[in-house]
Amino acid sequence: MKILRFVFSKVFLLQLIFATILLMLLSYGVLKWLDRTTNHGEFIEVPVLIGKTLDVTKKETQNLKLQIVVQDSANYNPNYPIYSVIEQSPMAKSLVKEQRKIYLTLNPSGYRNVGMPNIIRRTFRQAKPTLEALGFEIGNISYSDDIGKDEVLKIQYKGKNITPGMLLRKKSKIDLVLGNGSRGIQIP
Repeated sequence: MKILRFVFSKVFLLQLIFATILLMLLSYGVLKWLDRTTNHGEFIEVPVLIGKTLDVTKKETQNLKLQIVVQDSANYNPNYPIYSVIEQSPMAKSLVKEQRKIYLTLNPSGYRNVGMPNIIRRTFRQAKPTLEALGFEIGNISYSDDIGKDEVLKIQYKGKNITPGMLLRKKSKIDLVLGNGSRGIQIP
């Protein structure tokens, strides 16, 4: 009974109203503070950085208060200049907050080096897809006397013999010497 009287008393109701007003004022103050400190509703449009050099992108993003982070640049793209941006995240024309990190992938100076696989004594039919999967191009094909028809006898690059495991640039043109299926013995 005493609790019900206290809940409906003038003192309790005044304190409840005072606490509610104080909570509303505090919530309003926190929300206004968050709006001001997070720049609520204010966005920066990410510029188009693809194809531009790193120096140019630094200047453009510095004025916009954006940070750039350069990521690994492993894949060479011949359609873009060396050391220019080939990918960016977030994409151009995206809306972001200031001090946002923009991740850039740069075009390296050339194709990466790839190890030559062991295709000696494999047929041309087996060797060709292996070389092409690694990014090599098939150049001249010549034949030499050997019993293994269309088996790879030698791998050459610019006239020099290449051994398995040697590193060559991706997209290098590889010449192959194949067996012609003949023993090379002439019967008189």
